[in-house]
Amino acid sequence: MLFERVVRPGLFRIGGGDAEAAHEWTLHRLAALSARPAALAALRARYLVRAPRTVFGVEFPNPVGLAAGMDKDGVALPAWPALGFGFVEVGTVTAHAQPGNPRPRLFRLRGSEAVVNRMGFNNGGAQALAVRLAALPRPIGVPLGISLGKSKVTPLEDAVSDYLASYRALRDHGDYFAVNVSSPNTPGLRSLQDKSHLDALLAALVGEKPVLVKIAPDLTEPAIAELLEVCLARGAAGVIATNTTLARDGLAPADRERGAETGGLSGRPLAARAREVVSFVHRETAGRLPVIGVGGILDPDDASRMLDAGAALVQLYTGFIYRGPALVRAAARAAATSRPSPATPASI
Repeated sequence: MLFERVVRPGLFRIGGGDAEAAHEWTLHRLAALSARPAALAALRARYLVRAPRTVFGVEFPNPVGLAAGMDKDGVALPAWPALGFGFVEVGTVTAHAQPGNPRPRLFRLRGSEAVVNRMGFNNGGAQALAVRLAALPRPIGVPLGISLGKSKVTPLEDAVSDYLASYRALRDHGDYFAVNVSSPNTPGLRSLQDKSHLDALLAALVGEKPVLVKIAPDLTEPAIAELLEVCLARGAAGVIATNTTLARDGLAPADRERGAETGGLSGRPLAARAREVVSFVHRETAGRLPVIGVGGILDPDDASRMLDAGAALVQLYTGFIYRGPALVRAAARAAATSRPSPATPASI
């Protein structure tokens, strides 16, 4: 309640209400906090919840992770476990550094508890991230995932070599890798979810580290089924469901004008569709592909429903913006106190 009544209103006023300015301000403070061991220890004592499970061969202290996009360049990595996260995913990172799309490109839809973004994979590039991670004391206490995307300057026909360059630069630093072929903000990227493109991509990337595929919520079930066939055939370790959506269903009336901004929608309106996709993936693969469920988790019940739908792990992004670290703790407690069902085994 302190976060929602005091902290969040202050954050939302930063930069005259510019959501990206608030994001940058927060990352800067968390980066500074990361250099203060005593402060990190105090936060861990308050927020960390133990609810361990092992998924695709990786041990997670709890199943609630930070989604890609929050800390693209890994500037505040020690802070996230201290805020209770059981794993952290950095990126999406590309082989070439790129500025992303023109600002403004991040918009809050407060009445809908949602966000629209068209960031465009703004990041410092895979080599810069590798240097930062190499200088960071490891382990950070939780598994580290790295989300890989295609550089905007790289033609689609050269996508495999582009992803592979990022993977080779970073493979010693990640506990798992996410192949982002589903962002709506890089032209043509979603076509990489097609069978032939994805097959070539996974053939090049699947190796000694777990590789997961992040999929769009806007795919039809037949298209998802075809994608899953490729994932199983090529030995992908799992699926992340889902990325942001181009749909605008479920917006509050006051948010419809701002909701018309170009970009992907995340948050509360995505919750039901994300669970549907998670459930479909689990059923279609008979549990053979572990799922990280992400989309519209804003309270502990949302996390529990995602796990019940078949997710082995969950991730937060927009929920963290609106609820703060108390949501991480509450979601992890909900996972710890619920008995794993056949759809959410503690070890996959």
